[in-house]
Amino acid sequence: MTKKKRRIVIILCSLLLLAVAASVFAGNYMVSFAIGRTTGTVNVAPPSQVSQEDSRSISENWQQMAQQTQDWGETIQRESVSILSHDGLTLKGEYALNAEPSHLWLIAVHGYRGNHTHMFTLASFYGLRGYNVLLPDLRGCGESGGDYIGMGWPDRKDMLQWIDWIIGRDPQAQIVLHGISMGGATVIMTAGEELPPQVKAVVEDCGYTSVWDIFRDEMAVLFHLPAFPVLHIASVISSLRAGYSFSEASSLEQVKKAKVPMLFIHGEKDNFVHTEMVYPLYEACPTEKQLLVVEGAGHGSSYTKNPVLYFDTIFSFLEKYIQQ
Repeated sequence: MTKKKRRIVIILCSLLLLAVAASVFAGNYMVSFAIGRTTGTVNVAPPSQVSQEDSRSISENWQQMAQQTQDWGETIQRESVSILSHDGLTLKGEYALNAEPSHLWLIAVHGYRGNHTHMFTLASFYGLRGYNVLLPDLRGCGESGGDYIGMGWPDRKDMLQWIDWIIGRDPQAQIVLHGISMGGATVIMTAGEELPPQVKAVVEDCGYTSVWDIFRDEMAVLFHLPAFPVLHIASVISSLRAGYSFSEASSLEQVKKAKVPMLFIHGEKDNFVHTEMVYPLYEACPTEKQLLVVEGAGHGSSYTKNPVLYFDTIFSFLEKYIQQ
């Protein structure tokens, strides 16, 4: 081999090594950015496509709901609760018992980088219908342990333990799971597991089809990058650091195994977890099901955009499966 050819080979090998190193660095950064625990705010949502008129309506509804939440909160006693996850994390949350004895239970599951307090307003609607409520912090969020967010995948096993906690307290419990955004994906993924008969129905709001799909979309929006090769490398790194890969964490595959009735809800103007994601989830669900797409609602704002439609739909759906 001539000196010139040897020089070319060395340059090409060096460039290849640099490209690999850069991809590994980018994949590692993505894992830390996307699912690493943080105390700060990480804004990953694109600019909302909700109109100004709809935004005003959402704001006005929220103010009314805030007063309802405050009034309901004064009638209940909130208690802290913690459990130990299957992999040794301390998971925390709060529960509140209805003023009158009740076997109705809601598990309300918050969204990405949220915590259980974000579900308190939604829970008030169930509380006023006689439900006891359990509001957990997902792993890597709020007061729960964990260095990484589960995006619903390891959380599905945590949900089984929260369900067992309720049943241990109330064997006659009738349990509804309701999640929004990442919480929506969590309850879909949970529905694909073997559930005890006390779980009567699942309500998912703006959950994604898979972790891979939502991160692929975010890479395009935030970093203007294709999935290959960074997302592939990040998925492998996530399996080493967080215990799960992005490719295995699929709501779409889990929903195919569901055995409980499911209500699917999505905002018509959701450009974060795109509205189109709800349709394959709904179609793949083999159980009794219903779909509600709320006109003018963005991501996670369906219940504030049209609370009457939202909760009338929910309780009309649930009354077929819940014994009052």
